[in-house]
Formats: sequence, structure tokens, C-alpha cells
Amino acid sequence: MASMNLFAVLAIICIVIPRVAFATEYIVGDDSGWTIKFDYAAWAKDKEFRVGDKLVFAYPVGGHNVHKVNATGFKECIVPPESEALSSGNDVITLATPGNKWYLCGVGQHCTDGGQKLSIAVLPAFEETWQAPSPAPASPSSATGIATSRYQIFIVALITIAMAIIV
Repeated sequence: MASMNLFAVLAIICIVIPRVAFATEYIVGDDSGWTIKFDYAAWAKDKEFRVGDKLVFAYPVGGHNVHKVNATGFKECIVPPESEALSSGNDVITLATPGNKWYLCGVGQHCTDGGQKLSIAVLPAFEETWQAPSPAPASPSSATGIATSRYQIFIVALITIAMAIIV
């Protein structure tokens, strides 16, 4: 009975924890925050954004704002109506769907002259991407390997701990 309860708890943990544990909160621009004359393309370049992650746009209230735009709006710095702007100075956007996302500042010429815009590609959440590996075609020259993600490592560690407790 105790092992069944433990199994139920572990099953719940495997479903719930990855969404929380593997979500990352990104401060856009790091210590510089959301500002003009910052290379957001370079900032985003080596980051892996996933569904569930959060973008935090930190800036002085009244100095900037954040608009979500489409690809054309991003490229041409087309600012949506002011009523659509986020303007708290600590705007948090949870990345809810995979795909390309575009953001810009609609204050003055911050986008066109200051380069204050961000483009990112959002990948599926870890649990959405995990699949059993398909068998590799057999050939004398093929190499075999195991692709792992943080989610797979988490599950293996969790199972190992559970087995240690049960045994």
C-alpha cells in the first residue's frame, strides 16, 4: 500500500514539477534591462526559449513600454495603439505557445532609432518534446547515441530515488 501511495505521488510529481522546475525567467537585456541602444539579437542568440518560460521587461515607468507585434511590425517598427502597451516597468510575459515572437518599445523613436526591439523563437516545453528515440537504421558506419534533455535526466533521477526508497 505504501509503495502504491509513493507511486501515485511520484506520478503527480512527474507531471507537475517539469512545468515549474524547467521554466526559466529571463530578464530581457539582463542587467541593462529594456532600454535603447542595446543589442537584443545578441542577447537572445544563445538562449533557448521554451513554452512556459517568462520574459521580464524591466525599465523605468514612463520611460519605455512593451508591445507584442507581428513580423512586419517588428521589421518596420510599426507601433500598435498605446492601449495595447504593457507599461508597468516590470512587465512579465509567459511564453504560452511555440513559434516566433516579436516585441518592441513604442515610445518615441526607441524602436527605429534606438533598436529597442526583441525577436525570439520559442520551442515547445520539455515534456512536449520528449519522445522515445526511433531505431537507427543498421549500417556498419552508423553511430549510435542517446539524446537527452533536462526532462529525461530529471525523470531518470526521480526513478532512481524512488527505487532507492522502495528497495
